[in-house]
Parts: sequence; structure tokens; C-alpha cells
Amino acid sequence: MYFDLHLYLRVLRYAWSQKHWAHRRRTVAILLLWTPVLTLIHTFFFLLDYLLFPRLWSQQVVAPVFIVGHARSGTTLMQRLMALDEERFSFFRYWETFFPALSQRMLVRALGWCDGVFLRGTLRRRLEAWDERTFGAWRHIHEQGLWLAEEDLFILRAAFVPQQWTLEMPVSHRIDIFHIDELSPHRRRRWLYHYRECVKRQLVFHGGDRCHLSKNPVMSGWVRGLIEEFPDARFVVMVRDPVQCIPSTLKLVEGSWQARGWSPEDWQAAEQTLIRIAFDCYHLPAQALAQHPSTRRYVVDYREMLSDPLATLEAACAALALPVSDEQRQAVQALASPQGRHKSRFRYSLDEFPLSAADIEAELAVFYEQYDWPRPVDSQSGSETPDTAGDNPSAGMETTQQ
Repeated sequence: MYFDLHLYLRVLRYAWSQKHWAHRRRTVAILLLWTPVLTLIHTFFFLLDYLLFPRLWSQQVVAPVFIVGHARSGTTLMQRLMALDEERFSFFRYWETFFPALSQRMLVRALGWCDGVFLRGTLRRRLEAWDERTFGAWRHIHEQGLWLAEEDLFILRAAFVPQQWTLEMPVSHRIDIFHIDELSPHRRRRWLYHYRECVKRQLVFHGGDRCHLSKNPVMSGWVRGLIEEFPDARFVVMVRDPVQCIPSTLKLVEGSWQARGWSPEDWQAAEQTLIRIAFDCYHLPAQALAQHPSTRRYVVDYREMLSDPLATLEAACAALALPVSDEQRQAVQALASPQGRHKSRFRYSLDEFPLSAADIEAELAVFYEQYDWPRPVDSQSGSETPDTAGDNPSAGMETTQQ
């Protein structure tokens, strides 16, 4: 069981130094007391896996599919469309990311069976109620829930590759989990090896013969490393007008920081780092895949996915040498029906952030030429923008007239 002590100490030092933060003591207590205990628990079960499940010794990760691209560019929607074929794909559901060890997930599955047989689903109903209270109010922005597919990097929280801590604290300028190629070779290998071990456990949990389906915007910076670790990997790269998805993402992150008691003065440096990462979400996948021309890939224009999700799914699967089942086609058509459409209430303005339309166009000029996006310098960048879908699957089927 891998644990990144370097990142752990950096996060701990940052939390300790924030004397003015109202949640400082609670956060430091979690880091000093709860994190080490939880790490020991995960390590015990991780080692136990190889005793209880000998199939892990021979389990292979064959031709996994990675969906990357800037956050709010439709990565979740694309994953949900592909994941409709549950007989073919394995993917991490949110509840599974809390339990990196296979034996832990088997215990949860056994508990669920006992709940259904002896308690008539009482525990399940309580979890569903908690799920609705926790995530229901935010699902018009991002569809999230215990039983829904989630980002792969959440499975690495036990290894303290801390994607969630960057939402708890504006610490992005102190820790970098995006630019994996800038890690030392030893740490990069450890991260990727541990990730492979987690994926192997997920495949065994679902029978061992499925294709792993991953989506994570942060992995836009991992493409080169993923190809090294999984030479037969396949990629779907999502692209969306950056004037829409960059401020949308910054709005979400700022909201998370503000809800935890941080002020704009606290997050200035971290936000500048996120802006640099936003540009790299476009540059790095294109650069890495250009260096590996034999790697199967498909680039999805967000506008095309909204206008014809079934054709987009079929084209992506054809490029990746994956069949599309009749059941999958029917499910996509049902989502695309008027009953499946949803109007997002999420709004943002580019003027809210330390970034101009001219900055975006200058940095990503090659992509503006390639995808013929509206030139932001010719538009009213300061006007309020509706997020026509973000990563909400039902919102993603909305017509593009909004």
C-alpha cells in the first residue's frame, strides 16, 4: 500500500500555518490522528487481498479506456454514455473509492446482502436519504452520488495523492498532482504502480473480464505516464470552448473554498496555479498523443456530443475498436429524449476571475483555429454565462440553443 509522505507533510504544514482559518484545528487533528490510523487499516486490507483473492496475482489490465479533458468539458457525460454497457466496462463508483482494498469492498457487499435479507433494506434506504441530502442540491451542476461513476483519482485518496484536499484548502500552488511527468522517476512509478493495483482490484471485484473505464480531468496531465504504464491504453479527449469551461471550473472551486471559510486573499496563488493547469488540460494530452501515434484515441467536440450523443458515442467506440450494444443505443436515445433534458441553473462570468478572454485566446490559439470556437475578444466576455451542461449527464442532452 503506497502512501505519499511528501505530499502528506506539505498539506500538514500548510494547514498548520493557517492560524486564521476557522477549521485549522479540526483539519490538523484529522491529518495527525485519523489519517495515520486509516492508512494502517487500508494497508492491512491491501495486503490481505493477496491472501484472500489469489486471482490478483494474475489479473491483467487490458486496453483500459481513459477519458480526459478540462473539467466541465463533458468528461462525466462521456463516461456515463459509455458506462451504459455495464457488461463490458468496469469503473469506480463513488462509494467504492472509499475502499481501495478488494477485501474491504467484499465486506461492504456482504453487509449489503445482510441488509437486504435481514433488515429489509433499512441501511440502503438510510444511505439513499443521506445521498440525496448531501448531493441532491448540487446535481444540476455535477451529477454525483454514492452509486454513480466517479473520478479515478478518488481511489488514490488512501495513498494521499490528495485531489480532495485541493478543494478543502487552496493548496494547489503547494502540491502538484497534475504534472506527473515533473515527479521524480521513482515517485512517478510508485504512483502509477499503485494506481494499477487499485484498478486490478476493481476488475476482480466485477468479475475480472471487463475493460476499465476511467475519467478524470486531472489525468489530462498523466497521459504520457499512462501510456508508459498501460501501452495498450485508449483515450477519449474531450474539448470544449475554454471561455465556457475554464470559468465554470474556477467558479466551482472558489465556491468550495468559500464554503470552508477561505477568503479571496487566501486563494489568489492557488487560483493562478489552477489557471495554468487549465491551459495544460488542452496542451498536454495533445502533445503526449502526438508522440504516440499508434495509441488509439478519439477527440470529442463538446458541441457535437450535445447535438447528437448517439453518433458521438458510436464514432468514439469505432475509433477505440469497441462495439456499441443495442441496449446502449436505446439507453442513449432515452437520455436524449425531451424527458431526459435538464436546464442547469449554474451561472458564471469571466469577469469574476483574474483571467481575460484575450489571455485565453492567446494561450490556446491553435485550438481556436482547429475547432473554430467563437473568438472571445469579439464577444461580451463580461456577460453572465449559463453552463449549458457542465458534466451533468441529463443536462448534457439539452439542446444547444440556450
